[in-house]
Amino acid sequence: MVINPNINPTVTQRVRQVAEAIVTPETSVTVVNPAEGPFSIETMEHRDAAVPQVLDLVRRTLNNRFNAYVFACFDDIALFETREMTGVPVVGTCEAGIAAARTMAARFSIITTVHSAVPGIHRLLARYGAADICTVRAAGIGVAAAAGGDSDTERRILSAVREAVDQDGAKAILLGSGGLTGRANDLEQQFGIPVIDGVAAAIKMAEGLVYLRSQIL
Repeated sequence: MVINPNINPTVTQRVRQVAEAIVTPETSVTVVNPAEGPFSIETMEHRDAAVPQVLDLVRRTLNNRFNAYVFACFDDIALFETREMTGVPVVGTCEAGIAAARTMAARFSIITTVHSAVPGIHRLLARYGAADICTVRAAGIGVAAAAGGDSDTERRILSAVREAVDQDGAKAILLGSGGLTGRANDLEQQFGIPVIDGVAAAIKMAEGLVYLRSQIL
């Protein structure tokens, strides 16, 4: 199961399109969002409001016995609680994205949406041991705008990536928002360096872990 922790249907649909495109034919994927909660997760208050809604959603899926859970949100909220509740692989977008990016480049940059998200991402970089090899840049757009993709949004995203490459020396880019899902291929073609879709990385990590467990158990 892939959960978009906000209730923006455009973000959920973007995540669904990516998920259905990348999983193997043997994998069945369900993409959902809570019925209630923040429309986007851009502040600590949004994160705090989203957590109980996400955990309630997980609780209501326990009888379905999903083999893994993915959170399509770069804040990596509710991971530990969900792992304790389900006993199956639970993968966060930031965690998986960092794991993927550090295999492709010695130094990389995370491109996120709003500036208020940057401190939280720095905390996650420290948690995952990547603070010394990664910079963070915000495009200065909301999550909803990122998912919508008008011309100003595109310009801001391209500018943030260009600054990461030219000023930070990034050799790879990690897209740090569910709202940016689905943009990796186009950006990689434009800039000529690896661009990792954090949500896609999390989905494939979860799929791989489910397969690995099936071979061991």
